[in-house]
Amino acid sequence: GRQKGTLGIPIHFSVGLFRRLPPMLRVRITHACFRRYANMGASRRISTTKLFINGEFVESEAKSWIDVYNPATQEVVTRVPEATQKEMQAAVDAASAASKAWRDTSVVVRQRVFLRLQQLIRDNEMALAESITRENGKTLADAKGDVFRGLEVVEAAANVAPHMMGETIEGLAASVDTYSIRQPLGVVAGICPFNFPAMIPLWMFPVALATGNTMVLKPSEKTPGATMLLAQLAKEAGVPDGVLNIIHGSVDCVNFICDAPAIKAISFVGGNAAGEHIHERGTKNGKRVQSNMGAKNHGTVMPDADKDFVLNSLTGASFGAAGQRCMALSTAIFVGDAQEWIAEMKPRAEALTVGAGADEGVDVGPLISKESKARVESLISSAEKEGAEILIDGRGIKVDGYPEGNFVGPTIIDNVTTDMTCYKEEIFGPVLLCMRADSMEEAIEITNANPYGNGCAVFTQSGAASRKFVSEVDVGQVGVNLPIPVPLPMFSFTGSRGSFMGSNNFYGKSGVQFYTQIKTVTSSWKVDQSSTSASTTMPILK
Repeated sequence: GRQKGTLGIPIHFSVGLFRRLPPMLRVRITHACFRRYANMGASRRISTTKLFINGEFVESEAKSWIDVYNPATQEVVTRVPEATQKEMQAAVDAASAASKAWRDTSVVVRQRVFLRLQQLIRDNEMALAESITRENGKTLADAKGDVFRGLEVVEAAANVAPHMMGETIEGLAASVDTYSIRQPLGVVAGICPFNFPAMIPLWMFPVALATGNTMVLKPSEKTPGATMLLAQLAKEAGVPDGVLNIIHGSVDCVNFICDAPAIKAISFVGGNAAGEHIHERGTKNGKRVQSNMGAKNHGTVMPDADKDFVLNSLTGASFGAAGQRCMALSTAIFVGDAQEWIAEMKPRAEALTVGAGADEGVDVGPLISKESKARVESLISSAEKEGAEILIDGRGIKVDGYPEGNFVGPTIIDNVTTDMTCYKEEIFGPVLLCMRADSMEEAIEITNANPYGNGCAVFTQSGAASRKFVSEVDVGQVGVNLPIPVPLPMFSFTGSRGSFMGSNNFYGKSGVQFYTQIKTVTSSWKVDQSSTSASTTMPILK
């Protein structure tokens, strides 16, 4: 017909000629439609997020539901159930029932599932990114990066067999051979944060499943959409029913996972309060727990570094994803003459565009919630009261077309000291703290005195200075002229000290070790097994 479409364009035109329009005009039309659709939220029926149990998407019978908001518009995107005890137990039962058959499936066959999954993720990259932007607020480009960094772990899971290899010594003693094998734990669980809706689930279930475990996964109740799409893709890739299950909720759901006897291990990424609780409660119940928690990542800037490279690196690493990264470089220590560069950070930060993540040209999206916005602005205010200098103030920023958005603009705070509240607490917002030191030794001392140990960086042209820094800094992941040193999955994510609790880190060789148990076999096959008499002495192999 000739009724008007979303933009007032006749529908026969918008459908028939859309693909012939110039690419940039198509992008603008798409974004305008997205905004129009978002503003229609109050008049449409709000969808509910399903559970995923035994290979089926199931409508919850929950009495309590959690609204998921678009951080830029406050549109209610979906409603997430507080799963009932019966539903959560059904997920664990499904994982338990599927465990033996999946464990007995050869590692080669399991690998092929993830070979298919990685292609399905590539094919659905945009759908995943759009879901992330809608629920989390990050820009589409950053959301695609979220998907890609998780995809790298899926690719590694498609070649997990080398990490599953044991060790063998033939002829350890006369007619005695000893060898070790890695076996899956059984049913394991994952608890995910809001800030990486695709990457963190992909840190967890591909490694767990590829090593022969079954899993119960709880995505963040604030950003469940990407995980649900990944579950659908996993099913299409050939993950059998019951091998991957997804439940939803908050505190009760977390405690259920910590207490369920069938669950043997828990992977967690999130804040310290939750991470410490999960580690304590889970380990008390005899479970393995790996808990990746908060951070205060320092970047040490030496005066011989490339100034433009440093300032651009700090700008991207501190304000990207609105600072909502556990590896955000939130604190910069300028050493000696490099302190003169601090003022030059200001025009770079001012050049960044704040807005809705779905809009073209946006660099910094909204924070996840109004509560997060209020907390970040409060920490900025505390810095001002405690004597720091606010070079750029992102409080109270207004974004045209999004009056209800959870926006805080890029903020730079200078002359920060270690006793200030803004330094002692993880801000988790687009805020860069600038500190000053007279020497590299002092910068290392500041970094090591901080309780967190997730990541840090040094910027220098000196190999000797770099080597000294790497050797002496007490942080789990170090970047040399690299602001966000997140390892690729042939290595492991090795946060330390107050940023991590547990014995094995995420993905890579350490991740495989977390999800598996070593069994050592010693066998004796003598030609003559006869013995003249029984012996009660300790066996000695010769």
